[in-house]
Amino acid sequence: MARESIKSKVTITEIARQAGVSVPTVSRVVNGRSDVSPDTRARIEDLLRHHGYQRKSSPPGGRAVLIDLVFNDLDSPWAVEIIRGVEEVAHASGVGTVVSAIHDAQGSARQWMTNLRTRASDGVILVTSVLEPRMHEELRRLGVPLVVVDPAGSPSLDAPTVGAANWAGGMAATEHLLGLGHRRIGLIAGPQRLLCSRARLDGYRAALEGADIAVDDALIVPGDFYHASGFDGCNALFDLDEPPTALFAASDQMALGAIEALRCRGLRVPEDMSVVGFDDLPEVRWSAPPLTTVRQPLADMGKLATRTVLRLAAGEEPASPRVELATELVVRASTAPLARQARRS
Repeated sequence: MARESIKSKVTITEIARQAGVSVPTVSRVVNGRSDVSPDTRARIEDLLRHHGYQRKSSPPGGRAVLIDLVFNDLDSPWAVEIIRGVEEVAHASGVGTVVSAIHDAQGSARQWMTNLRTRASDGVILVTSVLEPRMHEELRRLGVPLVVVDPAGSPSLDAPTVGAANWAGGMAATEHLLGLGHRRIGLIAGPQRLLCSRARLDGYRAALEGADIAVDDALIVPGDFYHASGFDGCNALFDLDEPPTALFAASDQMALGAIEALRCRGLRVPEDMSVVGFDDLPEVRWSAPPLTTVRQPLADMGKLATRTVLRLAAGEEPASPRVELATELVVRASTAPLARQARRS
């Protein structure tokens, strides 16, 4: 009798450790859910029987599955596109989504972690955000799988990542302008702490070097992906003794900010300046003029990240530990051949 009492006190955390799976995977088996592979289910059921684990009563269908979607900030249409992709897959899978922003603040991150423990999330999708190593360790201890979208720094070796081909996109944007005859091409870069920003910058440099054009660091100005930095960056480039004839902004929002700066100077796009963005947000096809840009498949990135985290939560391996989805140049009306641009005074 005493032996049975000891058996009944085993926790699902211990079962998960012995089975080599996450706690949410054991929870799915306990709750009778079907989204666990047969081999994993059999291994967990054997351990549950061995330890005499007593299932608690639960509502019909068991506990609802939840995934956490975590951004640094939410004040961007870029984030909305990621959310749209995550929600599409989550809804089709009967999974709930909790969206949070941690604003690069450790206090916010700690509060989010506390909330995650309380709601027993089944998985986390982290988007261009950074968590302290101890928080990564806490996720591992809780058995909560993690997938990173657009990793902020070097990808973690133990977390699958989903991103876009940023280097190829930066190169394609710059090669498009080179093909139109431009040789002085300005760049408003993204935050240097982000891997995607550095990759776009490297693609820009590679395209210039491939055309035997020396990279002029004076033509590269910093930005933060938002409108105001595009506005300020464009003004800084036009204050040069020899301004560029074309501009590659490393985000659509910065490109729109740059176009506004040009308008304020009485200059036209593309007659006086060609402009290329990056993202292909829904709004840019309606800008004046419609923006030439590099499309990154934001919604598809969200979909793939969700499928991956659900596979991990079910005790399965990801299809690939690191995935880069293709980018595509979308040519609209904001770029023109150099010969057609009006001569600036």
